[in-house]
Amino acid sequence: MPVTVKTFTSSHDAAAALSDRSARYLGGGTLVMRALNEGDISISTIVRASDQAMTRIDATGSRITLGAGVTFARILAERDLTFLHAPARSIGGPAVRNMGTVGGNLFAPVPYGDFTVAMLALDAVVSVQGGLGGREIALDEFLQSRDRQAGTLVLAISFAKPGSADAFHYRKIARIKPKGGAVITLAAHLPMNGGRIVGARVALGSMAPTPIRARAAERALEGRSLDASTINAAAAAAVEGTAPSDNALGSAWYRREIVGVHLRRLLSGQE
Repeated sequence: MPVTVKTFTSSHDAAAALSDRSARYLGGGTLVMRALNEGDISISTIVRASDQAMTRIDATGSRITLGAGVTFARILAERDLTFLHAPARSIGGPAVRNMGTVGGNLFAPVPYGDFTVAMLALDAVVSVQGGLGGREIALDEFLQSRDRQAGTLVLAISFAKPGSADAFHYRKIARIKPKGGAVITLAAHLPMNGGRIVGARVALGSMAPTPIRARAAERALEGRSLDASTINAAAAAAVEGTAPSDNALGSAWYRREIVGVHLRRLLSGQE
């Protein structure tokens, strides 16, 4: 089946072209080209956009904006984004990081999508362009409806920069290192005020069909100091609300058993 490639200078026009259910947006190509090479006959049109705004990084202020077309290699080259180097480095190998994009990672299926876990812990907001214009949507809401996003183009993702280097925590558990799919991915943002956690955010990957917030763990952390008792309570609550599946990297049972162990290690700073 022939595939048509359409390139637009306007993100609005590119979004309109995506209203065709057989159309897919091509960013870095790490997902779409794999699907095409594997013979996915549901794709008949490839949509591209040359809008330079989609490749911009604004990291100068208290709020950071990453264009959907920003690659992980570019993030690793940004000194102002040092706190995101660990999640960016955990994405595939050098070839994938050179091509893979922030926007594309939002659609990566389990056991991938690790950077999205970090974004979810940072309470990120997604800017999208649709047939009715542009809008912003909270990332957790976007993920819940991402399979119903026909006719919508992701433009950028933005979030508040962590107030301190030790407020953000990230860990990917993989069997094949350094670039294997995740058994579990964990990220936490724990802002402190007066020695207590205010606005706790914990996110998990490979514990549901999309990255999810560990809300029970967040409640266990909120308003408390980050001591052993608090960490143990969060670890015990980590599995609540999860729905992992079985795959070649691990069973659902195994993921439920270890998620609390790794959250405890993450929050304790253990290797």
